Amino acid sequence: MNKKPLIILTGPTASGKSSLAIRLARQIGGEIISADSMQVYRGMDIGTAKIRPEEMQGIPHYLIDVMDPDEPFNVVVFQALAKEAMAKIRAAGHIPIIAGGTGFYIQALFRDIDFTENNNDISYRKHLEALAGSAGPEALFRMLLKEDPESAAAIHPNNIKKVIRALEFKHQTGQKISDHNREQAAQTSPYQYAYFVLNMDRAILYEKIEQRVDEMMSAGLLQEVERLRSRGYGMDLVSMQGLGYKEIYAYLEGECSLEEAVSRIKLGTRHFAKRQLTWFRREKDVIWLEKRPDSSEEELTEFMINVMKEKNIL
Repeated sequence: MNKKPLIILTGPTASGKSSLAIRLARQIGGEIISADSMQVYRGMDIGTAKIRPEEMQGIPHYLIDVMDPDEPFNVVVFQALAKEAMAKIRAAGHIPIIAGGTGFYIQALFRDIDFTENNNDISYRKHLEALAGSAGPEALFRMLLKEDPESAAAIHPNNIKKVIRALEFKHQTGQKISDHNREQAAQTSPYQYAYFVLNMDRAILYEKIEQRVDEMMSAGLLQEVERLRSRGYGMDLVSMQGLGYKEIYAYLEGECSLEEAVSRIKLGTRHFAKRQLTWFRREKDVIWLEKRPDSSEEELTEFMINVMKEKNIL
């Protein structure tokens, strides 16, 4: 009964989380912490569908525009910054609402996963990075298949960063990162939480994704990537590997046509939404919010508030 309240509102990209989170915050006295791995970066506004200040309706938002694109940002940094934000929100007498679509970040926060490990020796990481450069990502992935098949099944072979982290964790601790993550995910949350996932018909979601990408292009995504490129932000940065950025960058490098780049963004975003939903389905205690064509934000908000009352959060 002494656990502090925490609200989570997530779902696939383009499902309408931001607007619904603001309505909820206004009704329950909440403030919003963004759980988005890309909206932390300054100057990356259009491609991340970042909420504009005038859209926030006076509700404080945290972890938006807090880093430059070349600064390192990962789940450990997110967890630390989000905890700081939660402390500020509670000090103001308000309720933290985690809103965003990065499932691993959300899990790390509400389950308070411990990422403590030996980060002082980075020689093995450098070795793996060099190997990826010389032999290609497939060589690292073959290593991971041998060391930790379960992690290999969950990580895309071209996601060098995650493959290296899994191999490095095994090298440093002797434990498979898949076993470690399972143990941590099974922990009881230190919060009195409600974990909502906004969902809708797949065809409608894909239509919204297509529309959003077209709107991004009309709003100046090409020019945004040109500005970032002119400032020296290259494809070696994690930030520039984000959806929308890597495809437009490839166009600017002459690797494809603009039409092909836009098509790749749409396809990649649909695949991303599918992966997000797969992640959320694996989580325990998730409460699904089915957004039908005739659903209103008012109805969805009322449902969430009733659930919170049942859970003694409000």
